[in-house]
Amino acid sequence: GIVAKIICPKCGKEHEVDENKLKEKFLLKKRFIARCKVCNNRFPVQSEEYETDISPAKDGFQYKSKSARKICITLSKGGVGKTTTAVNLSAGLALAGHKVLLIDTDTQGQCAYILGENPKVGLTELLTGELPPEEVVVSSRENLDLVGGGKSLAGIKRMITRKSFGGEWTLSEAMKEFDHKYDYVIIDTSPGWDQLTVNVLFYASEVLVPMALEFMPLHGLAEFIKRLGSIQQYRKEIALKYILPTFMDARVKGPQQIFTRIKKLYPEYICKPIGYSENLSEAPSYGKTIFEFAPGCNASIDYRELVRRVARDNSLLL
Repeated sequence: GIVAKIICPKCGKEHEVDENKLKEKFLLKKRFIARCKVCNNRFPVQSEEYETDISPAKDGFQYKSKSARKICITLSKGGVGKTTTAVNLSAGLALAGHKVLLIDTDTQGQCAYILGENPKVGLTELLTGELPPEEVVVSSRENLDLVGGGKSLAGIKRMITRKSFGGEWTLSEAMKEFDHKYDYVIIDTSPGWDQLTVNVLFYASEVLVPMALEFMPLHGLAEFIKRLGSIQQYRKEIALKYILPTFMDARVKGPQQIFTRIKKLYPEYICKPIGYSENLSEAPSYGKTIFEFAPGCNASIDYRELVRRVARDNSLLL
């Protein structure tokens, strides 16, 4: 048969496997764990290039032929607009016609609050296996589903830490049911750096960093990039793709100077800034996205621009 090649991310050893057997595995899971015969490293094998013709599942979800794009919104520093960005990016992609799943990995559970939802179950029940995937998903808007976070995730962090092997794959294993159900999986993360954040980085393939235009978040960005590099040693699929300046106030000199500095440091990642807006802080109290609360405001226009950038389609109407 035709030979396919799989490379161990730890030692770089190239393994030859039968492509037909590989396709069979991807038809079933789209992702599986392989073991390197040289260094004994266990690592996930997944492929965007093998398209499958999976029919609608019994759980009512329509399975898609390609794996979802998995984008995490993260930075160790709090108060930079992570949750606001996760929710509005998800809502914008959904408005553009994409099927989107938003996952909240924060113990505060703010994604549900912003969307006006109050889920009784969520990510905790998914990660413990207490409930199947279809029972933890809340249908929030057309094309937009939510798996909520909350205080109970503190126990999940302890559970992951206690695992003697493979704790960093806990989220990935629980999420494999979702791989073909959505075009995008957007993951909101908590401030800081813990086992759940590491799990998100072992699951996602793209990183979007919101960054308030202040000195401390700039320092936090440099620190995060170092930590991401340590993850990339084990998982080459994860990559920084977007840096999103937030709370941009054109009337103040400081943010402009920091924005100019970031553009010079990271020109390939920088996105159009999200302007400072009272509408962004008011919208959550009404359980609305910025597109619903103030569709004509500058912040709404800025987030539309972000949606087009992420979707790689400047002609998107939403």
